[in-house]
Amino acid sequence: MNKFYISAVFALLASCAGAVRTPSIVVAAQTQGRAPSANAHKVEIAWNRFYDYEELSELLKKVAVAHPDLCSIQSIGKTYEGRDMWVMTIQNPATGKEQEKPATWVDGNVHGNEVQGGEACVYLAWYLTENYNNNPSVKETVDRTVFYILPSQNPDGRDYWFHAPNTPSSSRSGKRPTDNDHDGFFDEDGPDDIDGDGELLTMRKYVPGKGDYRVDPDDARRMIRVAPPKTGDYVMLGQEGIDNDGDGDINEDGPGGYDLNRNWPSDWQPNYIQFGAGDYPLSYEEPRNIANFVLGHPNIHAFQSFHNNGGMILRGPGAAYVPEYPRADISVFDDLGLNGEKMLPFYRYMIIHRDLYTVHGGFVNWGYEGLGAYAITNEMWSDDQLYQNNEARRGPAFGGAAAGAPPSTPPRRAPAADDSTTQDDLTFDELVMAGGTFVNWHKVNHPQYGEIELGGFRKMTGRVPPGFMIEEMLHRNAIFVLYQAEQLPEVVVEETSVEKLGDGLHAVNFTVKNKHRMPTRSAIAANKEMGEPDLLTISGSGVEVVAGGIGTDRFKKTEVRLAEHEPGRLLLNDGIPSFGRVTARWIVRGSGKVHIQFTAEKAATVAADVQL
Repeated sequence: MNKFYISAVFALLASCAGAVRTPSIVVAAQTQGRAPSANAHKVEIAWNRFYDYEELSELLKKVAVAHPDLCSIQSIGKTYEGRDMWVMTIQNPATGKEQEKPATWVDGNVHGNEVQGGEACVYLAWYLTENYNNNPSVKETVDRTVFYILPSQNPDGRDYWFHAPNTPSSSRSGKRPTDNDHDGFFDEDGPDDIDGDGELLTMRKYVPGKGDYRVDPDDARRMIRVAPPKTGDYVMLGQEGIDNDGDGDINEDGPGGYDLNRNWPSDWQPNYIQFGAGDYPLSYEEPRNIANFVLGHPNIHAFQSFHNNGGMILRGPGAAYVPEYPRADISVFDDLGLNGEKMLPFYRYMIIHRDLYTVHGGFVNWGYEGLGAYAITNEMWSDDQLYQNNEARRGPAFGGAAAGAPPSTPPRRAPAADDSTTQDDLTFDELVMAGGTFVNWHKVNHPQYGEIELGGFRKMTGRVPPGFMIEEMLHRNAIFVLYQAEQLPEVVVEETSVEKLGDGLHAVNFTVKNKHRMPTRSAIAANKEMGEPDLLTISGSGVEVVAGGIGTDRFKKTEVRLAEHEPGRLLLNDGIPSFGRVTARWIVRGSGKVHIQFTAEKAATVAADVQL
């Protein structure tokens, strides 16, 4: 497109990006504005426990029934085992059409064992609806935006984790049978609950003088590796189970065995590069159902996907070779991540490939790199919260104690044989949990190993907080999502004016401003032409649009970039930036009322009428 610059006729204000703003972090008081006697909720939920798939679904439905003016619920499809994937929509229909408002997608529990993301989603829905009438921040955000909330990306894996013997880290997969050991059979050698206690523990065998482990003399629950040439009295046999298929290996082909967070289109890689990726992008039912819904809702501009654990606020890229994100988008991510650290103690804002590990075909990578939405993963819960032991863990790389300086709290002891048992964990079990989270070593008969001993932590430990600490975790993460939604673009009409030019001509000026951090189009969406560009239009009965254009310099009001074709329809490929503004100016011939309008996929429509 050629650029023409004219003076005198066009006066305008150009886009303004990079304004500095101190974010208004949401006040976390659930009863703000209420009298002390008015604390009852329409839906009472115990937030000191976790819920299986059916229970979680019922809680979501109760919230929808209690708040029909704000909520609706739908199944977006079935899982492999036929469970519904429930999505709740929260918005105020009285303030405009749903798909004409910017939206936030929220989900959790993509891995079956990472259960607290499900509770975080239901808590968010509950908090927004219960506090709509007494918290101004909640009301304003629900009135102008939309929340799409899916408690579980993986209902099959969640249900299996609750109702089958598992460890804190098992049952990550979905439940489609998979031949993980390549022997032609599917799911034929999973773990076994030998003692029938509902837990998968660690196996050890007593072999006096012939082992490589010994019992910690300070704590009989803990095993210590013995360095050669010394010998110990125990060998560690791994996770509780037997060799079901007789191939010499134990638990090598359990239920499922793939990763639903590696099955997304952006940077998808085949299984020999990225384990668990599936045969092709969206080859599994659950990601495909989500993709169909998200693609049908182009107003989604922010993603929050809850995982566990480690206390992290993660953004892409997922691989080092993926180009770094545009600077304008990084500033948005930085705002979310750094303020998220303030809302979420013991969490760190990190880049996936640089600070964690490489992820190909990840969900939030697709959300940003494939759709242009601001996509974040929270790894919920850090076990440093048990002892408020933040500085010792973070160290100098993350703003902790300086290199060479003693930490403010004693460092944690090294892991034991199963790489999950530290002395801190055992002390917390003993002093705070009254010994309820560790199963003491006890003898059982193994069909292949003879007499062995089983012991270790129960599955409801380690990756999930103890019950009395759940609600704070849920609330802080929900408030973080609310803060994200507050940053969605809100476009307002800042100025309209009409100037008589003579000979039946008028100059019409129209300035729109974005009040929030997120631009109406992300930089990556503009660069890759994802979705529809924003649009400024002018129309009127009997009115001819002679010329039109967008300002090119905020301070040089005489400069404008003219549209070569259809001057009544001005495309804004870059959208309206963070806290920025755009001014359009048209030359029109005629008289009467003129309608001016701004429309966008990620922002609500605004309009004004002027009289010529």
